[in-house]
Amino acid sequence: MQNFTFKCPTEIVFGRHAEDQVAEKIRAYGGSRVFIVYGGGSVVRSGLLSRIECQLTANGLAFQVLGGVQPNPRLSLVREGVREALLFKANFILAVGGGSVIDSAKAIAHGVANPHTDVWDFWTGHAKLEKTTPMGSVLTIAAAGSETSDSAVLTNEETSRKMGLNTPLNRPVVAFMNPELTFTVPKRQLVCGISDILMHTMERYFTNVKAENMLTDYVAESVIKTVMNKSRVAIENQEDYDAMSEIMWCGSVSHCDFTGLGRGKDFSCHKLGHELSARYDVTHGASLTSVWEAWAEYVYRDDPTRFAQYAERIFGIETGTEEERARLGIEKMVAYFQGIGMPVSLKELFGKTLSNETITELADLATAGDTKKLGTFHPLTKKDVIAIYKLANH
Repeated sequence: MQNFTFKCPTEIVFGRHAEDQVAEKIRAYGGSRVFIVYGGGSVVRSGLLSRIECQLTANGLAFQVLGGVQPNPRLSLVREGVREALLFKANFILAVGGGSVIDSAKAIAHGVANPHTDVWDFWTGHAKLEKTTPMGSVLTIAAAGSETSDSAVLTNEETSRKMGLNTPLNRPVVAFMNPELTFTVPKRQLVCGISDILMHTMERYFTNVKAENMLTDYVAESVIKTVMNKSRVAIENQEDYDAMSEIMWCGSVSHCDFTGLGRGKDFSCHKLGHELSARYDVTHGASLTSVWEAWAEYVYRDDPTRFAQYAERIFGIETGTEEERARLGIEKMVAYFQGIGMPVSLKELFGKTLSNETITELADLATAGDTKKLGTFHPLTKKDVIAIYKLANH
């Protein structure tokens, strides 16, 4: 096992009626003035938001709400949230929703704790984040894993830049996870979320660390196989509690860093996907599956043993040369994404191919003008990124 540092301080309240403990836990973490962040109208129509508000009121906790968070969370709404939360004198931020809502709440929490700094400066590296406001989440979709992760992504609409920030201060203090709250998620969001969970795990599985990390590998492989197995059940019956509970927990485990201990991260597909979703506002999970095959085909020769191991342990592929097993494993993974209705090329994602000029622009943005390389498995230059986008452009 290789060296690592791991700390995930988020308290998990998991299972049926988990959200009934919101007021109790917020009070335990020192919250008395709660700023609630949510997305569209689903949490309103379902009655979830109202139940949480009534619970806070009954326990003597003041609250204010901000709705309107969109997929690929917008910086403008975060800035609005910071202003409103400061006026309200919030001392606890509560996200009610999925990854975009949670990431927005994280950013608002940072802004409230640092009122004299624009939050975007933390994402660009122009300011160092050293303190935040306690925040928690009531999870309504199994996908991003933001409820336990140290990462948060924001999109600056003015510049069309989508950027991630990794810091221990992004970890929520508490997450309420009731699988029943995912039963009414639209099917498209369900499969995109499933894809995101798988990609978070694979982005840690395929790195440049070749030394053995047996337990980490087995954990990652178990998460992947569990999600793939239960996704088939969930797609047919989204109210299957067992299936949705397994998928929900896998989402948290996949992105809290436990699936990559001793191995690190690659996340080059995420960087490629971020440029696509920033410019075209496509769903995050779909942006990832649309480039994964091209990335895998481009880099697998750097470590065919790793890809062959994945093929054997995930798909049971044991015959053929190492390269044949590696390539067949890639094909099987692509077939899985296709089977759940996800795009596996840019043409499937957009309904058209991208021009060479556009691809070059995207590659330039992804690599900051070819001044930084993406990922660790095969560090990608601008030339590499262009090649991968072109491989996916069919």
